[in-house]
Amino acid sequence: MLQSMAGAEPSRNDYANLKFAAQLDLALHDFYTRNFEQSEKEFEAALRVVPDNTLAISFMNASAAHVGGGLEALTNLEEDTVGKAPRDYLAHVRLGFSYLFAGLLGSDRSLDAREEFNTAVGIDPGAQAAHIGLGIMRENERSANRAKVEFLAAMRTDPNNVLAREYLAGIYQVDLRDPQEGLRYAVAVPNLVPNYADIQFHLASIMDDLSEYDAAIAFAKAGLALDPGRVGEAGQYGDTLIAQILLKQKKVADAKKYLEQAVANDADGVFARKLLDKIAKGDYDDKTSGSTTESKR
Repeated sequence: MLQSMAGAEPSRNDYANLKFAAQLDLALHDFYTRNFEQSEKEFEAALRVVPDNTLAISFMNASAAHVGGGLEALTNLEEDTVGKAPRDYLAHVRLGFSYLFAGLLGSDRSLDAREEFNTAVGIDPGAQAAHIGLGIMRENERSANRAKVEFLAAMRTDPNNVLAREYLAGIYQVDLRDPQEGLRYAVAVPNLVPNYADIQFHLASIMDDLSEYDAAIAFAKAGLALDPGRVGEAGQYGDTLIAQILLKQKKVADAKKYLEQAVANDADGVFARKLLDKIAKGDYDDKTSGSTTESKR
């Protein structure tokens, strides 16, 4: 038994690689401050250290999508790479993610993305990255159980895969209505990637569902601090999430401040105005025990 344990390979953890982690932190900072050209270069540099890290691949594509013509240029380059190396697993994965992100620019290339990911799985069935891509596609199609299968397949070889943990947390919280199990997957992510703002928002939402309101607000505030450019979910929806929690606690004046901040930053502004209108009509009251709360969308 001891001999078997001694010969076992350690679990994969990309984020224990200090060079990769440092480059990823720089890239995330620039992404969340809207320095997208620089963040794209920095995510590419991180991928030179760990070429198949799906969090970095995703953010590189998201950065490129924010740069005029950037995603098209990246896609063209990756199509050329696949043409030159048709049996290259990573080339198909990278192209699949770029096709997946094309939807951000109004071009539906989901069929092409699926073909690339399936080709990659055919080349190396056990590798994690293509399963992440297929899982994201299944989740986008609202096929939670099939998405779950793909993410769990990825975690068999990469138990610290951040995207797998993040998506599984969402599946359990939203689709399977088990936020406690969702928390089990998400809670380790901030230790792996401290500057990942959006996981802070997801943890805030989970803690809200668990009625752990102080913890939920703390996570949401952490996400807002990490996303000053209001790029991701933390920056776009953090203020309104905090406001909804404060309304549940009948702290109407405090909630109003966060809603006004959301409007000023054009972050979930339509919903923030809706709640401000309800406050103005007296639907929420600091003193009345029977005050109502707006359900989460």
